[in-house]
Amino acid sequence: MNVSDERTVSLWAKIDVAPDAVPLERNEQVDVVVVGSGIAGLSVAYELAVAGQKVAVLDRGRIGSGMTARTTAHLSSICDDYFSELIKLRGEELARIYYRSQSASIDRIQSIQETEGIACDFRRLDGFLFPASGRRESVIERELDAARKIDLDVEKAVGVPFVGFWDTPALRYANQATFHPLKYLRGLAAGIRARGGVLYADTIVDKVEEIDGGVRITTVSGFAVSARSAVVATNSPINDRAALHTKQAPYRTFAMAFEIAHDVLPDALYWDTLDPYHYVRLQPGEGKTDFLIVGGEDHKTGQADDADDRFAGLAAWIKNLVPEIGIETNRWSGQVMESVDYAGFIGRNPGNRHVFVVTGDSGQGITHGVGAGLLISDLILKGESPWRELYEPSRKTVRAIGDYLAENATAIRSFAEYITPGEMDSADKLRPGQGAIVREGLTKIAAFRDEDGTLHKHSAACTHVGCHVHWNSLERCWDCPCHGSHFAVDGTALNGPAVSPLASME
Repeated sequence: MNVSDERTVSLWAKIDVAPDAVPLERNEQVDVVVVGSGIAGLSVAYELAVAGQKVAVLDRGRIGSGMTARTTAHLSSICDDYFSELIKLRGEELARIYYRSQSASIDRIQSIQETEGIACDFRRLDGFLFPASGRRESVIERELDAARKIDLDVEKAVGVPFVGFWDTPALRYANQATFHPLKYLRGLAAGIRARGGVLYADTIVDKVEEIDGGVRITTVSGFAVSARSAVVATNSPINDRAALHTKQAPYRTFAMAFEIAHDVLPDALYWDTLDPYHYVRLQPGEGKTDFLIVGGEDHKTGQADDADDRFAGLAAWIKNLVPEIGIETNRWSGQVMESVDYAGFIGRNPGNRHVFVVTGDSGQGITHGVGAGLLISDLILKGESPWRELYEPSRKTVRAIGDYLAENATAIRSFAEYITPGEMDSADKLRPGQGAIVREGLTKIAAFRDEDGTLHKHSAACTHVGCHVHWNSLERCWDCPCHGSHFAVDGTALNGPAVSPLASME
């Protein structure tokens, strides 16, 4: 994506996972084709390659350059939306399976980085949940009780190492972890290739079809990959219009990195009880300086364009807690897909036999992605997985109907925007570097003027199901609030579920 500030890139941006990957320029025949090369896609491909399957991975951009490149890489087995809430929705046994599956994902990362010799700064850490106000909060007691119900390794602690929080009650979760996500992806990519797998970059998938007991993936350039199975791992799925998209919603989250001297803050994971919550961790640097990474300030995709305010809020929050931090080095944002019942959708795609899907990361995309490698490889090779029921994509969680209705109201509001005025009465008023929605007669236009004065005009209708897009000034792209598609200023689709570009109105 285009950026307006050289700092507006993730801390991991310098790593190229597979710089020599080229576009698909011929028809291919493999055992399994994977669409998407983030942590989920490469984890699935790696597990299948280890099992002797011939695997091809396709990505619309560079390998590993999607949302995994925008994570903060907290490797946690703790439910992002609280185990007490998960137990209410899914029951104690499925909550217990959630914890075990997420823990197994962390174990698998540790095992793979040891087996493949991946230098990715992996380390086991404690994780601390602390009350946002510094006072005793009922959520601590509630989560302690929930953890004990599902046999989770947790204990009460007193204090976290932040100003004003020295003696506040907290929960300490053992055996959490963190790492450098793109160094790890680079190692996964090498492991896939070493076992005969192939990686194709800059390859846009147009269709995912089941045919003759298998699948065929067709690209916009006219080439095809035929396989016995396909896995769609594209953050928000590109292969269906409604089955999964109505059960999850896209949220944008923000992160910043600051220099910090060694030993100022104990190496651990920290997160508070605000909604949306803040999360903090360290990343090793060089010499005597590390990086402190802080994230949070989430909002629903397309429903705000105030990134500067979000970053200012993050910076103020962390500087109050850790006054010793140094200069800001990076700021970035990413997108998470929040499912209505807090677990991802991982398994056989609804209505298909040979197409599998990974989505609904619920803010824990790394562990969900690694777990998808284990779950989907089991489904493809063995026909079953002990985690299948928890992550079943076709499930309907009746107790989550309130969240389901609330999240799907976004689409209704989005379509209603077509009858409202534009943000400007004329695209001629756009300044260089500015984008806005403009009404021209009966049509809503997504208009952007670049630095040399060139005006780009495209339809404001997302090419997935037609929702009304919004301008994102931080990333300089158009965001769809309904299902998470992003479009470049030239109309190109940058993130699923949309595949086709915005229609040109020039």
